Amino acid sequence: MIDQKIKTAIDLVDYGLLRVAVATPEMKVADVDFNMAEIGKTARLAKQKKSQIVLFPELCLTGYTCADLFFQQQLQQKVLESLPLLAQLSAAEEITLVVGAPVSVSGRLFNCAVFISGGKICGLVPKSFLPNSGEFYEQRWFCSAAERQSDSVLIGSQQVPFGPDLLFQAENFPAAVIGIEICEDAWSVVPPSGSQALAGATLLLNLSASPEILGKNAYRRALVASQSARCLAAYAYSSAGPNESSTDLVFSGHSLIAENGQIMAETERFQFDTQLALADIDLDRLQGERQRNNTFGAGNPEQAFRLQRFKIPSLTVDKLYRSIAKTPFVPPDDAERAARCQEIFQLQTSGLMKRLRHTGSRKVVIGLSGGLDSTLALLVSVKAFDRLGLDRNGIIALTMPGFGTTERTRGNAEELAEQLAVTLKVIPIDKAVQQHFRDLEHDPDLHDITYENSQARERTQILMDKANQVGGLVIGTGDLSELALGWCTYNGDHMSMYAVNCGVPKTLVRYLVDWCSREEFSGRISTILEDVCATPVSPELLPPDADGNIDQLTEQVVGPYELHDFFLYQVVRMHFSPKKVLMLAEQVFADEYSRSELLKWLRQFYRRFFSQQFKRSCLPDGPKVGTVALSPRGDWRMPSDAAVTLWLEQLEGLE
Repeated sequence: MIDQKIKTAIDLVDYGLLRVAVATPEMKVADVDFNMAEIGKTARLAKQKKSQIVLFPELCLTGYTCADLFFQQQLQQKVLESLPLLAQLSAAEEITLVVGAPVSVSGRLFNCAVFISGGKICGLVPKSFLPNSGEFYEQRWFCSAAERQSDSVLIGSQQVPFGPDLLFQAENFPAAVIGIEICEDAWSVVPPSGSQALAGATLLLNLSASPEILGKNAYRRALVASQSARCLAAYAYSSAGPNESSTDLVFSGHSLIAENGQIMAETERFQFDTQLALADIDLDRLQGERQRNNTFGAGNPEQAFRLQRFKIPSLTVDKLYRSIAKTPFVPPDDAERAARCQEIFQLQTSGLMKRLRHTGSRKVVIGLSGGLDSTLALLVSVKAFDRLGLDRNGIIALTMPGFGTTERTRGNAEELAEQLAVTLKVIPIDKAVQQHFRDLEHDPDLHDITYENSQARERTQILMDKANQVGGLVIGTGDLSELALGWCTYNGDHMSMYAVNCGVPKTLVRYLVDWCSREEFSGRISTILEDVCATPVSPELLPPDADGNIDQLTEQVVGPYELHDFFLYQVVRMHFSPKKVLMLAEQVFADEYSRSELLKWLRQFYRRFFSQQFKRSCLPDGPKVGTVALSPRGDWRMPSDAAVTLWLEQLEGLE
């Protein structure tokens, strides 16, 4: 769990967030008064941390290990007397409680989850699947939900809805729909949470008393994470702790919160004092994931559900219990990042191999500038040729120096081609472009878009014609971030016969080249690759400075790629609103960029993303490598003439 500092206080509900706590309180078996007091302390602690819902373990009012004491009428009566008191607590603390209790209904005893909010017992959900093998004897004491004879139960003076068909929806936060299952329900072949999710539940709660045995904690984490992913939901799991009876078993108190396959928070195991873990669940994100998943949309719940209303308190917080990736495409962990680089390199290489096998081509043509993107494309081509058993001479690297080419990039391009034993051709474009300027009657001293794009298109013309000449394929070098911003020349570097980098964002390209320098190549090649990684990003279409260094820096024109890749992920992968994207950016970049700078570059992102769609509408083929892709044949379909007005208007209101 990460306490992510927020520079500007935010309203959780306003941003589609719900703060959930899972608790493993200190307890005593069969001591309801003691357990009530601990539940109260834990609830107040959760409220101090501004939780809106706190989940407690299975049968937490009595303890799970009461055994035949569950039949004692005195114990059952004490539980019933405690529930209205918990309702009062929920009203006083303005927090929703979900606790576990044995409840007698129509002469049958049920293992129940009790949903309490706003001073009211909103509903009781009985356990559906009762384990009765090995160390478990639940059918000795309890009836399953299938054996209920009533849809409600009288508690005090309140008639309370009762049944496994209950869902709970926040009236002031419609996306907050809560489904409940109890322990073994989640381990069954068809867990109730599946139908609950299909009926609209975005937060699934599990009250559990899962005894610990060797290796079970890893299995439990995998189960919770996978069920949250399968249901496209958040899944909160609260488990009984070591204060349960240890006559034959030990309970660890392993409580977890997951969201769509990712563990967000968990408690420390084997602690006798109260444990509490919190996470801010993004229900807006989950709703969006479901809308885009037609498999989910086609599913139907196996039963009808009754919807119970409650109210979520609207809270303003100054920190989030949620990890927000500053570089969503680049894992911060070295080992994970290396594994991702290896996987992406394999995807790129395999994609190119298939295209070469299909076309029968034994030659490719690459425009090699000495920059990151073209270097990565060259390395992918080399590896593909090696795996196919083709001679590297069939890789024709064209370096085409122009008005902005520096000695550094040209030198790296030429030496890298030589070291890799590919065919190198040097074709200066100055004279051809100058002739083009004369044909167009363009002043060569006017360094405008015509000046720049004429060079890019001249290079593409040479690449295409050379490919025709040798019977090869032009390998595209542009990356995902450039496609998002339209930072490419239409019918220039925008076009190729196979674009191996089209799925790789700019922030990851550098790491891929660096990974190649360490894992795939060695010696002088590695040294050159290290210098390529250290070279500023530039199209080199404007003349260098007086010292011969790169003067045209891409990020000074379009903005920092670390910001644009962050925006790209939040806008395309998450479909978040401009307001939410800005809020998230403020949290992770506030120490580096002011709010006005973030707004400036976010406006730039939206303007370019919308206005440059026409370039993405006719992209060449290329492999998808991650969850964000912009191919018009795959993940992203957007009209080229869509208006950006709505998005910019929201940003204007955030000044």
